[in-house]
Amino acid sequence: MVRKAPGSRTRRSESRKLSQETCPSAFQTPALRVRGPVVRQSIQSMKLLPGLLRQPAGVFLLLLRSSIDSSSTPPRRMPVMAALALVLLSSCARSTGSAGGKQFTDEIGRQLTLAAPPRRIVSLAPSITETLFALGLKERIVGVTSFCDYPPDAARVERVGDTLRPSTEKIVALKADLVVISTSSQLEPFVKRLDDLGVPVYVSNPRDLEGVLRSIEKIGEVTGAADRAREVIGEMRERVEEIASRVEGRGQPPVLILLGVQPLITAGGGSFLSDLVKRAGGRSISDDIASDYPQFSLETALARRPEVIFLQAGESKLPDRLNDTPAARSGSVFHLNDDLLLRPGPRIVDGLEEMAKKIHPGFD
Repeated sequence: MVRKAPGSRTRRSESRKLSQETCPSAFQTPALRVRGPVVRQSIQSMKLLPGLLRQPAGVFLLLLRSSIDSSSTPPRRMPVMAALALVLLSSCARSTGSAGGKQFTDEIGRQLTLAAPPRRIVSLAPSITETLFALGLKERIVGVTSFCDYPPDAARVERVGDTLRPSTEKIVALKADLVVISTSSQLEPFVKRLDDLGVPVYVSNPRDLEGVLRSIEKIGEVTGAADRAREVIGEMRERVEEIASRVEGRGQPPVLILLGVQPLITAGGGSFLSDLVKRAGGRSISDDIASDYPQFSLETALARRPEVIFLQAGESKLPDRLNDTPAARSGSVFHLNDDLLLRPGPRIVDGLEEMAKKIHPGFD
């Protein structure tokens, strides 16, 4: 039996909604259902998904599900792009190369130049949207994805498509002077289009919890909200340190995170989730695997005897063979709120705390 943390979502209707993106990824993402043939097809189609398994968990899941639906999307037509180019030519002050502006370097090393702090920001990931709201930029957010559902005020912002299929036309029509995305691995052509059209793009790419803090800091600098960013980071870091002190000396029980069950998909040693498990006072049983999100055999999972199992990404049923693990026999199989655990934004510390509570029952 899977024990669910408060706020966990497993209903079919919600899983269907979240199957397109949470962030979210990466990474993304509300809970994303990652079922057998879908996962297998995606993992084998690496030409379609370059760099997929190198993304943080939320982004990985976001790309995995969204990319499956993307093959039916018709290509954009050249006349549309030509019209967009004409629109942008009339507003060249927004160019990423504007003379006299302030230069920034995003998290994958790209350069962008802003003539002034952005006033019309488009977010292309739920984690980014949460970050912008946390930085007090509510009035400057003019566009978000269809999966940006937190905070509630995000529902009132114009939708510009989903994370992997944003509408260039809508972004241009909104006169965006900054677009922030969570990864460029699947959006390189899109980023290039915006660059060519003179729309500045900032790419956030946190790889672990410390990377989330750095990303919030840098987004604060780019948006002119550096002071508020420092406050947010300070509050988050204080909570992270408190959690570390409370799990210290409690031992590190072996933990298995399941992101898919047919086949078994888990979090490898270099993944975002593996970092969270360690900080929560556990030890991932797949920590020795180099790839970020490897397939994992049932035999290996059984042999490594996990004492705690987390069923994430919308999964709700433990494979029968894993019922013989110490975790299943002791009732230590849990599902946490994916919005907290898989979105690399301000609420990630909430996910970390919930994880620590399950790994160490006396944490409270």
